Amino acid sequence: MGFKTGDFPPVDVETFLEKPLQERIKALALHWVEYGFGSPKMIPTTYVVKVLVLYVLVGTALVTWTSGVGPFWDVTTWWNQPVVYQKLVLWTVFLEAVGLAGSWGPIAGKFRPMTGGILFWARPGTIRLRPWRRVPGTDGDRRTVLDVVLYLAFLATLLLAVLLPGVSSATLTAVLPTVSSGVVNPALLVAPIVLYVLCGLRDKTIFLAARGEQYLPALVFFAVLPFVDMIIALKLLIAIVWIGAGASKFGRHFANVVPPMVSNSPCIPFRWFKRMQYRDFPRDIRPSKVAGGLAHIGGTVVEIVAPLVLLLSTNHYVTLAAVVLMVAFHLFITSTFPLAVPLEWNVLFAFAAIFLFLGFPASAGYGVGDMSSPWLTAGIIACLLFFPVLGNLRPDLVSFLPSMRQYAGNWASALWAFAPGTEQKLDAVIRPTTNQIDQLQALGYPQPIAEITMQQTIAWRAMHSQGRGLFSVLINTIPELDRWTVREAEFTCNSLIGFNFGDGHLHNEDLITAVQSRCAFAPGELVVVWVESQAIHSSVQHYKVIDAALGVIERGTWNVADAVHEQPWLPGGPIPTQVAWSAASGTGTDVRATA
Repeated sequence: MGFKTGDFPPVDVETFLEKPLQERIKALALHWVEYGFGSPKMIPTTYVVKVLVLYVLVGTALVTWTSGVGPFWDVTTWWNQPVVYQKLVLWTVFLEAVGLAGSWGPIAGKFRPMTGGILFWARPGTIRLRPWRRVPGTDGDRRTVLDVVLYLAFLATLLLAVLLPGVSSATLTAVLPTVSSGVVNPALLVAPIVLYVLCGLRDKTIFLAARGEQYLPALVFFAVLPFVDMIIALKLLIAIVWIGAGASKFGRHFANVVPPMVSNSPCIPFRWFKRMQYRDFPRDIRPSKVAGGLAHIGGTVVEIVAPLVLLLSTNHYVTLAAVVLMVAFHLFITSTFPLAVPLEWNVLFAFAAIFLFLGFPASAGYGVGDMSSPWLTAGIIACLLFFPVLGNLRPDLVSFLPSMRQYAGNWASALWAFAPGTEQKLDAVIRPTTNQIDQLQALGYPQPIAEITMQQTIAWRAMHSQGRGLFSVLINTIPELDRWTVREAEFTCNSLIGFNFGDGHLHNEDLITAVQSRCAFAPGELVVVWVESQAIHSSVQHYKVIDAALGVIERGTWNVADAVHEQPWLPGGPIPTQVAWSAASGTGTDVRATA
């Protein structure tokens, strides 16, 4: 891999696209094992520069300068200043909401332009996805001038809270009389909190992009809690995020996430180490015991045990060790450049571990038992746990982000299949970009190379547990699938609404209905296979087959154990699926076994 030259799959460009789809997936999945996406080093370097300059340099310079602390290069003068932490959170929310943080750039499928976010959400006429149909005043799927005004006001109020100096706080002075920088004025937080909610009720995309499930509670704590309670509540918030993510990794999915993530890391140059993540490359690329250990010891155990230690420990050295472990954890995730590229989020969480648990240790009166009221503690914990618990019991009701299933591999996901020549109908959608295949060609990629590049994303999906099920249903549904254009829904979603974070709820029937109203696909021209996350108490995943013109035409399930048992290219044919209902046969049960 060179700085400007990537590692393109070693295939015959002239004939590769004529091969059966499963043969193509096998070739691309085997290439992914050693090279990941094969991106030139210039691409991850671009992300590193963005994080270091826009987030770290500009962010810390701005928040320290406006808070009267610093200079920003003298970290020892500001790392434990409450107002700095508050403003870094607000700066992070601002960048996420603009579209300059997570889900940015070519790794997320944004080639030209590399920013989604504001280019979509500040433009009337683009697609808007309301979270709940019963909320009055949210009808429709077309962005209005009101939506744009609410969104821009949200950005403005966030930036205003960053730019204005802190104010004194009696509860802060009572415990830290030498701290003169104060806290963010609580009055400045009312507007962004309200606009967070209003924008989210009108368009769930903006709420999820701005990571409202994590940052909205933080803003509420900043605004309403006295200082000591605020610090403890922030500790509970980050601990529940960590523990929730750790708990979600139990099960069969997460071991399938680690190998392709490690394979895609530009920071791991050793191909032998990447191969170690798989059982018997190239014959068997299911996760190895090494990958399972990395997943469930380096991931699951760390994310559960270390946060509990941080919450309960009163020993400085034990706390320090747990902080170092969590910082290393987030730096490792950052180094793998996951496809949603949540780099700023990981950097903030690494800093938060230092600020909250070393800056305000439990031994100094900031332990869970030091909150002003045990009822307040219980209430905050209950509120923070509500959506993670509900989302894991009923994943159909809650996005995987509020459910705290980041990186878990247990995601709602989908594949979009276009009949030959029909993908271009998406051009009817109002948006500031084009389909990714067209973006790549506009950058100079010949059509076959652009298409093979796009097919790397469906090979990546096939390496995950859901991929085997999705392709099985697709094979059962479309007899001539080899001639169709199959797209990873997460990438397609990015080009249609400007954001995705691995969340299938952003490209479910609501998006398909919105697309159909603009593109008018004929029956059979766009077929989507969509699957919900696995409920924590279930052994199956529930899927739907959706014809854009006809709606849902089939519902059914597959057993997760069958999915993870297979190779990505399904050498034994489709995994068994149980059809609960289909439009063709009416109500009934049909078990489709492996071919």
